[in-house]
Amino acid sequence: MTKDEHRHDILWKSNSWHLYVTERTLPDGSLHESAYIDHPGSVVIVPWKDTNQGGEILMLRQYRHTLRDSILELPAGTRKWGEDLLVCAQRELREETGFNAGEFVHLGQFWPSPGITNESMNLYLARRLQYDPLPKDIDEEIELITYNFHDLLAMAVDGRLQDAKSVIGVLKTAFYLHQIPFD
Repeated sequence: MTKDEHRHDILWKSNSWHLYVTERTLPDGSLHESAYIDHPGSVVIVPWKDTNQGGEILMLRQYRHTLRDSILELPAGTRKWGEDLLVCAQRELREETGFNAGEFVHLGQFWPSPGITNESMNLYLARRLQYDPLPKDIDEEIELITYNFHDLLAMAVDGRLQDAKSVIGVLKTAFYLHQIPFD
């Protein structure tokens, strides 16, 4: 709690995250109530397959209840409180795609929505994929789809790929692999 916070209440607690409400004094002296989600962090994985055409990425078409629709996105997941990020990335890749990777490259971290949560997403490029499935989470409705990397990169740029973590993942992968075909 910061010096200007007067109240810090947990409204809801799950295994994955906690919802807090705080009351704090603003610079003008007024009280302001706000809420935020305390989150253990998450991982986003770019599952890469080398091809003669520059590579392919395994994507998910996954139902998202908040949108009432299935969207195209990279594999991702919330880590358990205190779980090592790489261990989380390996588990999520196996659960969501059925593959493990011989190489994981950390491409950085970002905050997906700092206005409502302290969640930090850590991005990994996964290469040298091998079939090694784990059971999927019971609440996930996932279809695995393989995309040519340059087609997916064009989708990230022109707006057909709308999931923010996936757009960031595809663009950071393009820079990392020096595969930017645009002028």
